[in-house]
Amino acid sequence: MKIFHPYSALALMACFCFSLSSNTPVAAEVTKAQQAQISKASSEMASAAKRWLASLTPEQRKQATFKLDDKERTNWHFIPDFAIKPAGRNGLPMTQMTPQQKIFAVTLPATALSHRGYLEVMSIRALEQVLFEQEGKDHRNPELYYVSIFGKPDAKGTWGWRFEGHHLSVNVTIVDGKKFSVTPSFFGSNPATVKQGPLKGVEVLKLEQQLALNLVKSFNPDQLAIATIDTAAMDQKLLAKSVIKEVLTTDDPIADKGLFTYKGIQYADLDPKQQKQLLRLVNVYLGRFRPELLKGTNYLGNLRDGDHLYFAWSGGQKRGEFHYYRIQSKTFLIEFANTQNDANHVHATWRDFDGDFGRDLLKEHFKNHHQK
Repeated sequence: MKIFHPYSALALMACFCFSLSSNTPVAAEVTKAQQAQISKASSEMASAAKRWLASLTPEQRKQATFKLDDKERTNWHFIPDFAIKPAGRNGLPMTQMTPQQKIFAVTLPATALSHRGYLEVMSIRALEQVLFEQEGKDHRNPELYYVSIFGKPDAKGTWGWRFEGHHLSVNVTIVDGKKFSVTPSFFGSNPATVKQGPLKGVEVLKLEQQLALNLVKSFNPDQLAIATIDTAAMDQKLLAKSVIKEVLTTDDPIADKGLFTYKGIQYADLDPKQQKQLLRLVNVYLGRFRPELLKGTNYLGNLRDGDHLYFAWSGGQKRGEFHYYRIQSKTFLIEFANTQNDANHVHATWRDFDGDFGRDLLKEHFKNHHQK
């Protein structure tokens, strides 16, 4: 399988920087010009969803759509279908779509993701073909990805959508057409680097790994001692809780703050160059989404400081050595694990403690519009 690569290496390395300001209302921070961009993003997502829904049969539409308050909206997964108990993944899979419907389906994530983010999504799907050629198992399928719509798509409305399959879960919530949530967000890659075949050399989540390795290698002995965490206690929790035994957040609807303490090295204990490296790494996760969309989230402006930001590390400092890192603030959590297949199998997730699936935005919405 070939991947169309329309962007230059420079463009893919570009970093979109956004600040974390979850305590400030979005409307108070954006200019009229920015609000116009937010409205445009909302309109494009609604149009893409409507176009796809219009192409479906009544039976397909029934399978693809849910009420906004349906429990299915938070029933997210990033593991293969066969591992999801009891009945697998819900939504409409691309395997059951016509060629036209498939084209309309992938335009939905294209309206929310940046160029780099969209290329990562398509590349993650392409790796399923690599796994199929290695294993010959039917669940390794680049088209075994599902689209789900929650509520009624409307440029000024409140609704949501999900694009999901193995190693991928993109969840977007739109509130009043002007506020967005883009978490939980999960991107995985197996293999992390393709070692043979037509895609040899492809490394889908290169920035997420290399920038962290560069940061850790820059630590002096004292910094490394502070940053390094003991995963023994974490492993016990994972054995009891996690579906993949790697990231504490797992696929629970809510990222439990109780599982995390501020362990690792604080932003203030890094030198200026290291601080920039850490902020750039955070922005790799945010930068998967288009800037216009992020202007409508709790993540605004330039990330200029790392107040209450911590970085924790476990494992080796070379490619081919198992490693794990965590970046945490009061509002969000990022986890990265490369601990399978001789450290060539990556899982990377971004969670918002209070705002996953737009919980904070929807709470405000219903308070203002439904309790009068």
